[in-house]
Amino acid sequence: MSRKKIKTVIKKKYDVVVVGGGMSGVCASLASARHGARTALIQNRPVLGGNASSEIRMHICGADHHGSRPDARETGIIEEILLENRKRNPQHSFSVFDTILWEKVHFQKDLDLYLNTHFTDVVVEENIIKRIVATQITTETIYELEGTILVDATGDGTLSFFSGAETMTGREGKEIFGERHAPDKSDSYTMGNTLLFRAADMGTPIPFERPSWARIYSEEDLSYRSHQEITSGYWWIELGGMDNDVITDSEEIRDELLKAVYGIWDHIKNSGHHQAENYALEWVGFLPGKRESRRIVGDYILREQDIVSGSIFEDAVAYGGWPMDIHVPGGLRSQEKPYDSIKLPGLYTIPYRSLYARDISNLLMAGRIISASHIALSSSRVMATCSVIGQAVGTAAAIAAQMSIFPRDVPVDELQKRLMKDDCYLPGYRNEDEDDLARIAAITCSSAVPGGEGQNVINGFPRRIKKNKNCWISEPIREQGEWISLDFNHTITPNEIDLRFDSNLSGEIMISLSQSILEKQIPGIPPELVRDYTIECFNKEKIVYKEDTKANYLRHRIHSLPDKIACDRVKIRVHSTNGDKRARIFEVRIY
Repeated sequence: MSRKKIKTVIKKKYDVVVVGGGMSGVCASLASARHGARTALIQNRPVLGGNASSEIRMHICGADHHGSRPDARETGIIEEILLENRKRNPQHSFSVFDTILWEKVHFQKDLDLYLNTHFTDVVVEENIIKRIVATQITTETIYELEGTILVDATGDGTLSFFSGAETMTGREGKEIFGERHAPDKSDSYTMGNTLLFRAADMGTPIPFERPSWARIYSEEDLSYRSHQEITSGYWWIELGGMDNDVITDSEEIRDELLKAVYGIWDHIKNSGHHQAENYALEWVGFLPGKRESRRIVGDYILREQDIVSGSIFEDAVAYGGWPMDIHVPGGLRSQEKPYDSIKLPGLYTIPYRSLYARDISNLLMAGRIISASHIALSSSRVMATCSVIGQAVGTAAAIAAQMSIFPRDVPVDELQKRLMKDDCYLPGYRNEDEDDLARIAAITCSSAVPGGEGQNVINGFPRRIKKNKNCWISEPIREQGEWISLDFNHTITPNEIDLRFDSNLSGEIMISLSQSILEKQIPGIPPELVRDYTIECFNKEKIVYKEDTKANYLRHRIHSLPDKIACDRVKIRVHSTNGDKRARIFEVRIY
């Protein structure tokens, strides 16, 4: 005799609920929680990271375009995560990267993580989301979660779609937004999905027999599709978006992608043209990575003209710079060049008005589903850009929840101030935070190279911009160290000293399957980063506080001071870096 199990239903309330645990959802939830909002992150996979997880293994691209655009790498939470990965994962294991993401989220104060938890339903009243329903498949638990503010980071805009928000899909024709690179007429086509693989040199010949169900490819079939690097799979193994819908036909697309992967591997192994005798498949993805599906309509729709002109919006909260990367409809089934990559002249900003739903009052969007045209999406969809969008959205969500207002009403100047304080770069903006005491300090230093004067640490620009170094750069570090001092000529009682070091924002530090990508990177921690340093607070030449930091590997360090330390001077003494001869500090803030 068996008894019917009563379903376990757990109800909880949060300030912010983030649905979707890709890179944008991770950054959104961390930002929300770090700003004091009680936050939940719902993820329907066993790991975090989305396309960057061990399930898909795509590297995290961004505005620097594989290091070809100097000083453009994204900072903030995504930089923190990638530097943490650099420190702890020199072997470039995507499974270890999964763990680093889990650790960041799982142990974050005010943040609850729900893995293996699939969003299934939403209750909306008068254009306000009241609660969502989600099922944790591992525990057979149903959660009903109320959130003051909701963030859709699902990638497919599932929460927004189920909530009744207005969506866009397909390609807008030239008549819609007047975009130069749009098709002549609108259609329903989207970019397709991709399965990656990894192959390894086994040191001895390894035979491969093509499965009967795999496709057959000739060199002519793969025209325009480079496959000389045989270890890391190919982004152009892409299907769907034309004959198949990337959402409703996703299972069929996955099956066809498997046939393509094994057929292409058969060509590499057995055609005799690729010196692959000793190579074997080590891993084949089973979860396709998506590029495009739904986009959610906000108060503003980002378009080609904005990103080509490098628009600096008054409500800028994130930025991009990846080329307009427009993939051919049909992907691998097309005999055309698989993509058109149109480089942008510079960076562009992303307006806050494109990050909340126009018609659902308490809904924000993070990642590739933001309010953008198909052409603008072709640039903004890459994961580092999605990550800084996620941090902006999570920060806005926390502000909205704390102020009991809707996302549309969040004061943009306050949002921008918090983002810049959290080391998010906003092109065209500088630090003008009136609470930052360092801005009024007199600066002296032990030494400086031309253009690297000490005054740069309070000029408001925490990275190199064109020819302006915007960084204190010392002469080679001597035995006693190199120092920079902030003198106030009156007594202050600081709570926090905020430092931004140089992590070489022109170089790539991302994890990757591609050996060619990894070979272009400098291994280990960026050598420019300050490693060992001391903070000293003086009151009338007497040291009243001293803190030593050793083995630093992060760009952004916040030092909280004990209460009621009165001082009139703060000195940072750099003893060593992670390899460079000179001390480098972009910004010092004191609160």
